[in-house]
Amino acid sequence: MRSFAGLTALVAGLAFSSATAQEITSDVYFYGDSPPVYPTPQGDGAGDWAAAYKKAEKLVGQLTDEEKVSLTAGVQSKTGCSGFVPAIPRVNFPGLCVSDAGNGLRGTDFVSSYPSGIHAGASWNRDLTYTRGLEMGKEFYKKGVNVLLGPVVGPAGRVVQGGRNWEGISTDPYLSGALVYETVQGTQDAGVGVCTKHYIANEQETNRNPSGNVASVSSNIDDQTIHELYLWPFAEAVRAGSVSIMCSYNRLNNSYACQNSKALNGLLKSELGFQGYVMTDWGAQHAGIAAANAGLDMVMPNTQTWGSNLTTAISNGTMEASRLDDMATRIIASWYQVKQDSKFPAPGVGMPASLTDPHEPVIGRAKSSRDVLLQGAIEGHVLVKNNNGLPLRSPQLLSVFGYDAKAAAASSGSLFGSGNAAIQNSTLFVGGGSGSNSPSYMISPLAALQQEAYKDGTSIAYDVTSQNPQVNPASDACLVFINAFATEGSDRPGLSDTPSDTLVTNVASKCKNTVVVIHNAGVRLVNAWIDNANVTAVIYGHLPGQDSGAAIVELLYGRSNPSGRLPYTVAKKAEDYGALLKPDLPEGEFALFPQSNFTEGVYIDYRAFDKEGIEPQFEFGFGLSYTTFDYSGLQINKKGAAPPATPPAAKVQPGGNPHLWDEIVSVSATVKNSGEVEGDEVAQLYVGIPNGPIRQLRGFEKVKIGKGQAKKVAFSLTRKDLSTWSVEEQEWVLQRGDYQIFVGKSSRDLPLHGSFSL
Repeated sequence: MRSFAGLTALVAGLAFSSATAQEITSDVYFYGDSPPVYPTPQGDGAGDWAAAYKKAEKLVGQLTDEEKVSLTAGVQSKTGCSGFVPAIPRVNFPGLCVSDAGNGLRGTDFVSSYPSGIHAGASWNRDLTYTRGLEMGKEFYKKGVNVLLGPVVGPAGRVVQGGRNWEGISTDPYLSGALVYETVQGTQDAGVGVCTKHYIANEQETNRNPSGNVASVSSNIDDQTIHELYLWPFAEAVRAGSVSIMCSYNRLNNSYACQNSKALNGLLKSELGFQGYVMTDWGAQHAGIAAANAGLDMVMPNTQTWGSNLTTAISNGTMEASRLDDMATRIIASWYQVKQDSKFPAPGVGMPASLTDPHEPVIGRAKSSRDVLLQGAIEGHVLVKNNNGLPLRSPQLLSVFGYDAKAAAASSGSLFGSGNAAIQNSTLFVGGGSGSNSPSYMISPLAALQQEAYKDGTSIAYDVTSQNPQVNPASDACLVFINAFATEGSDRPGLSDTPSDTLVTNVASKCKNTVVVIHNAGVRLVNAWIDNANVTAVIYGHLPGQDSGAAIVELLYGRSNPSGRLPYTVAKKAEDYGALLKPDLPEGEFALFPQSNFTEGVYIDYRAFDKEGIEPQFEFGFGLSYTTFDYSGLQINKKGAAPPATPPAAKVQPGGNPHLWDEIVSVSATVKNSGEVEGDEVAQLYVGIPNGPIRQLRGFEKVKIGKGQAKKVAFSLTRKDLSTWSVEEQEWVLQRGDYQIFVGKSSRDLPLHGSFSL
């Protein structure tokens, strides 16, 4: 039996084993005690990093040890940057400004509020996601922000009531990976580095940080699960060139994530060939030299345990000088990689410490962002019910209800509509915490509808305060706006709320054409009223950013055809999510060391619903349109001779073995618009891998198709797409047997089915 003292001694480097999950007994629970991974692999300029490393090695070679150390820890900034790495004027290094958030710059002026991660996920649009990253990056660039603290792919949405799920993209690793890849490339093409976060298995806010004598929650996870689910999107971010990765607050197999040598040295820097640097989340450092040796490169916002202690450790032999050189080189190479040594604004130039202080305006926003702000807002809406309620056709009287229809009051010197209470009780365009952002303006649904009424001559009646409002029986439609709020720092209390549900049912009892729009920062249940015949249409509006109102009007009036698809599963009742509904809490003998055991393996969200045979309310990938689409002509073609089970040996490139992206099979199908209007369809490809989940997303294409027209969609299946992680071989391995191929509209509406063998 291990003691708690023994548990606390395991502060670095616990690895993953193939042990199956077991029930906690009086023994301390572990998945395995594999040897830690040391030393930290040195960055070697792999991939397209060679030129940046050559420059960085030359500059770092000119630095004193004290100057190298100064690169590894943030200092108190006189600007509004979230963190700041000090300048080294002697070698013309100006320092680094790093700032939130992954959906637009936070806490400043003259910038934009972009759709949040969950909204981008609901768009299922690679090109739009790239452009979103590019335009955001341009704004960060103008404001002198070197590193954008985002995008987010952790949490992955394992805990359904997770408070930060809205910052991430999807519960599916393939969809998250595809869109984080585009986000990283778009942002860094604008000359701003990204810090992809939160690494890794950071799946609940409850007990995310130590408090008093209680440690952070430990995410206990096995080797196969972490590879196939949680590491997958991080691998895509690394492959796209992410210059930084943020390590998370939680413990991982009882070792803090920012000092876990298996996760940092082993998975990230060795297996994925990560060339950038690892930065802590704010206050996530819990060890000194041990964390540096485990692979941590930079502490934010500051540290009391590094500084001169690093040079002392080198002199007494507890840390190699080469580790400090590697830390500094990785940081400087990342600066060169995004070409910030040339013409980049002064770090933090557009980030005043307080907006109420006199400051020179630095305009971040640009005309080029207007289209992506609006289109991004439009495409993240998902129509899930429509019994002829939409689109609106020349209404004479619209009645508008619900607290979410109105905008929050602006607050000078802070965010527009800042504070959880403000955005929770007004139209929800972004969640709370460090992922919130600063819009240049806010077009609320009510304001946009009133403007539309002015143009069309429509009458608008509204009551956005009452829970049981009066309804004019002459209303052509009654629009009800509600929301589902979430914020960093706490997990959600539930997946619905009684006051909002009561508002919907009260309006529907008086109006035969009730349209419900939900701005939701995560899964929102609708079982209390979804079957009400008077509720004719329902839209999940997610978190659209500052063009929220303009976007919903475009959709309600049919000027834009809904094309969003759910990036998660909506259950019929909360209990259908099982043990993953709520966060794990400290209990019993583990009250001081909270444990969260990922015993479900890869079976979260739709994988779990498929495995257990549970019928969802709305399945993963589901979404309606104002037109209809038909599928035909499935073709499956294997490429070349039968491939070996494991990939050929090759030098690791950013993202892993480059042969993992060799095409093994190509799939195509024809999609026809059989309806009456032009629309965008998201054709989805799912694969049933032998001995794996029933189906897993492995491809999607969003295509615009005119009325009566047809288009061919093509998918490329790579070695990694068709492999499972082998614990024994420590490699991605193709399975022998029959692979099932499904193509269609969602994870459960798949009219085309075929197979092939390997």
